Amino acid sequence: MNRQLPKDSPKDKIWTKDFVLIVFANFFIFLGFQMTLPTIPLFVQQLGGSDQLIGYVVGIFTFSALLLRPYAGHSLESKGRGFVYLLGLTIFVLSVGAFGFATSMAFLFFIRVVQGVGWGFSTTASGTIATDLIPASRRGEGMGYFGLSGNLALAFGPSLGLTLAGVITFKQLFLICGGLGLAALLLSSKISYKKVDKDFKRQSKQKLDIYEKSALKPSMLLFFLTVTFGGIAAFLPLYTTEKGISGIQWYFLLYAIALMVSRTFGGQLYDKKGHQAIFIPGTLLILTAMILLAWLPNSFILYLAAILYGLGFGTVQPGLQAWAIEKSPVNRRGMANATFFSFFDLGVGIGAIAFGQISHLFGYGSIFIASALSVFISIALYVFILYNDRRLAVIKQGNV
Repeated sequence: MNRQLPKDSPKDKIWTKDFVLIVFANFFIFLGFQMTLPTIPLFVQQLGGSDQLIGYVVGIFTFSALLLRPYAGHSLESKGRGFVYLLGLTIFVLSVGAFGFATSMAFLFFIRVVQGVGWGFSTTASGTIATDLIPASRRGEGMGYFGLSGNLALAFGPSLGLTLAGVITFKQLFLICGGLGLAALLLSSKISYKKVDKDFKRQSKQKLDIYEKSALKPSMLLFFLTVTFGGIAAFLPLYTTEKGISGIQWYFLLYAIALMVSRTFGGQLYDKKGHQAIFIPGTLLILTAMILLAWLPNSFILYLAAILYGLGFGTVQPGLQAWAIEKSPVNRRGMANATFFSFFDLGVGIGAIAFGQISHLFGYGSIFIASALSVFISIALYVFILYNDRRLAVIKQGNV
């Protein structure tokens, strides 16, 4: 008879040496990325770019990452975790460091494409590596802890980037961001990675393999939520400046703190009760935040929106990622993560580009009205998925 292992059993231990290394590596790469998030639009303005160009610069990054993620997911199984992760980090370091040498929009576009390649490889790999290291019985909880490394970076990155942009040159700022990526590269070189599955290599040569079918439902739901992130990342700093509202640095800090708080219980809640316990409450918080940002009369409402958005996204995102992974075969986790983050990228990219056009025609406030509509679509799609799954379950039971 199998005896259930206690929570502190070595088999169920989350905080191993390799897990600590991937957490810290993830923190440094995300810190370098988050420092560029609110400063890239300012850099585009300095180069003479319009709101529409800002949307394209933000969006092109995510689309290049999107195109590479299926290959990255496939390579995680066929070439190995370490190969994909270290390659992605190297490309990221070189591309971010090169930002400071951009003197034209054309060169900036090119470097953003290259950065997207590195980001697509590294983030697809890091999530898969973390999944390998976390016990299945604590996957939601473990992914929540892993996500905290990115959330900590988010807590300090945007504010630190904006602060440094006011006292040093953009060239110096981007070199610092590249140095943080280099720290992630050095840490990740010490990780013991899962070995390549030779059976997968033989099977993968027989067909075109660009996504994991079992991860599509949570990934589609994520898409309509991350559309909102495209608008915030590209245009919220400009929106608050136009309205004469100060404290954008505090927005990102409060958002990240709320994200961290919700992640600590969101993953555990998913492990215990499933996605039905987290999705609707979390998305309603995100929807409320978007409505508040569309209104935005003062700094208090800005901060309230940050807290609600962080609580909502931190509750929903780790659960959706765990959902995407748990339904996939063990040797398809790389592709499941690739599918999940591809939809993440697609949402951010489409959001940034579409909102660049919307803001040009109707103003910045309209961005967040459209974002609220996108969140509502995600809720409606989730209700449809639940209804359809239950209907299919009833039909299946009737045929047994």
